[in-house]
Amino acid sequence: KMTQQMRDLQLAQARKPPGPSSPNAAKRLYRNLSGKFRVNYTSFDEGSLVGRGEKEKLRKSYLFQSNAALFEAVELQDLDRVQELLKQYSPEELDLNTPNSEGLLPLDIAIMTNNAPIARALLQAGAKESPHFVSLESRSLHLSTLVREAEQRVNELMAQVVNEAPNADCSEKEKQLKAWEWRFRLYKRMKAGFEHARVPDAPSSVHLSVASSSSLQVTFWEPLSVNSAVVTKYKVEWSCSPTFLPPLGEAVIDKLKDLHFTIQGLVSGTAYHVRVSAYNMKGWGPPQASEPPFAIPSNWREYDGRAPRRRGQAEALDNLLGQVKTVHQHCICHEPCKNQPQSRKHSVSKSLKHLFHPGSKFLKTLKRGLYLTAIFYKDDNILVTHEDQIPVVEIDDTYSCLLMQDFLWFTKVSCMWDEILWLRQCVTVSQSSCSCILQTRFKMLLAISQMQGLLGIQDLGQVFFEPVKDKQGNILIVTLKEVKTNQTFESVRWVPICKLQTSRKSVSSPEEPTALDMLLISMQDKLAYHQRSSHALSPGLYLGYLKLCSAVDQIRVLVPERLPNILCHVKIRSNRNISREEWEWLQKMASMEEPVPREPEADTSQNPLFQELQVAIKELMTLVNIPLQEAKDFRLYSQEVLDFGDQVSFLLLLPPSDDVCTAPGQNNPYTPRSGFLTLPLQIFELGEEM
Repeated sequence: KMTQQMRDLQLAQARKPPGPSSPNAAKRLYRNLSGKFRVNYTSFDEGSLVGRGEKEKLRKSYLFQSNAALFEAVELQDLDRVQELLKQYSPEELDLNTPNSEGLLPLDIAIMTNNAPIARALLQAGAKESPHFVSLESRSLHLSTLVREAEQRVNELMAQVVNEAPNADCSEKEKQLKAWEWRFRLYKRMKAGFEHARVPDAPSSVHLSVASSSSLQVTFWEPLSVNSAVVTKYKVEWSCSPTFLPPLGEAVIDKLKDLHFTIQGLVSGTAYHVRVSAYNMKGWGPPQASEPPFAIPSNWREYDGRAPRRRGQAEALDNLLGQVKTVHQHCICHEPCKNQPQSRKHSVSKSLKHLFHPGSKFLKTLKRGLYLTAIFYKDDNILVTHEDQIPVVEIDDTYSCLLMQDFLWFTKVSCMWDEILWLRQCVTVSQSSCSCILQTRFKMLLAISQMQGLLGIQDLGQVFFEPVKDKQGNILIVTLKEVKTNQTFESVRWVPICKLQTSRKSVSSPEEPTALDMLLISMQDKLAYHQRSSHALSPGLYLGYLKLCSAVDQIRVLVPERLPNILCHVKIRSNRNISREEWEWLQKMASMEEPVPREPEADTSQNPLFQELQVAIKELMTLVNIPLQEAKDFRLYSQEVLDFGDQVSFLLLLPPSDDVCTAPGQNNPYTPRSGFLTLPLQIFELGEEM
């Protein structure tokens, strides 16, 4: 039915004499088609189409209609419909930059009718001006031609309507007359808009900052004037001379979603002047000089010639690992030590037999011991065994060693899931002492291999930052991994988390919950932690707060719940680079008795970094619930800037030396409000690396 409607519509249009419809008719057609355009063309009755060519023809016809609808919406100044079409279709599907029969693009109509909101929407979608308008004269001539031809057509139709007797053809000509009168007024309005327009004012502000030792970042804002035509592009120029003679380079920016530009390939230590000018259909406006008027590409490392902390470390570790593998490449798994206690020998033999026996399977219940469980999730579903149990395998049923040491070792192993077989061989060969620690770690590797084999998955994910323990003596080490694609597995299946939690409640004792019960109860919290720990910060420079607290067997670090892989922090600015001049100022501040800036002095009040740090310190003190007057005793870490990749850098704010790490039993009067965690330091370091 829909196909027939489209064909009937095309036939009806073919019978009509050439010329646009009337404004009211255009609106009715545009509104009627709007509903049809929202229907995906694949929902048509494809059974009635003959062959792929027919489908492609219908698709092209459908996209042609959407292009026509965009022109109609721009001409009728319907901003909502323009935004809807831009959201629904790609620029290619809309033929956004293909001129119509009059040689106009949607952006041309928007800017010449001075419809700034529609023009901005089109520009952000990637719209361009017509390539036919190579000069002011060509645009003026084109508009004059459109007005003249429209006026001529109006006069012709008016004469025909006046001279002909009333009939059906006369009624049709009256409709055409109204349509051409409307188009004549549109072209006149476009011509008047062009004639009355003037070149744009200079950008309202241009900010210049040092992006690296070879680049500068320019950020600018559109002109404040509302009387000139819409700005469609900007030009960034740079030179070593304040007169810009000679100019060193320029760049034209016509993608206006973000008004910034990075000048690359500059010489470190050389001063560059920058200015920006705006363009509209009348030409280029006056330039606006940057603030500050010039900048020198540099980086804080140039202050003392320091090399990056991690330069070559990854390669060195890879080489070291390769050497160790070469030494152990002929190793095979050996029998456990002869002189170990009988109970431990029996446990290891049992584990080995359980691993390689074809009947190996997941555990249904927990006895007193150490266990490994792997949580794989997708949306609100997790993987369970065919008995609707979370996958659990035994590590050690007689565990009595130091849990935290073994747990932290396990978290390091999680960085090498693909190397478990090789690690087992190495641990087997090296357990000449047959110590409790080596035996436990060998069993951990066996359990990992067993879990990988039963699931058919090598990567078990990220280790949760603390084991789950119950009063019965069970300990669960939990790994978490999000599955992005729809995968099927032989030994496990997907079930909703809520269903698993409901069924578990019916068979468990609320008075003495087991470690599995506790895991299910806190499942959403653990999944949320895992998802948040993989989030990345947006590019920029941050101020971090380093706060530690010590316990008997570990040191923990304060982190925000919303981003537990990063220290408590606030953003200083979007530019991550610290220039040499800024670092020199920070070194000067660090040598003062009051290392944290409070009140501006004459030589620092104009320093942008000083002002940015003042704002950031106040915000950070509020975040971690520390009175602002206490900040006078805090210090900025002045040994280095912490670089995390190529996008994020950190300055550290440290409490007084006596308060950096809170000792066991020591009262901290300024406890952060809710929304914070304390992670074991080694877990935090692994999370930051990952």
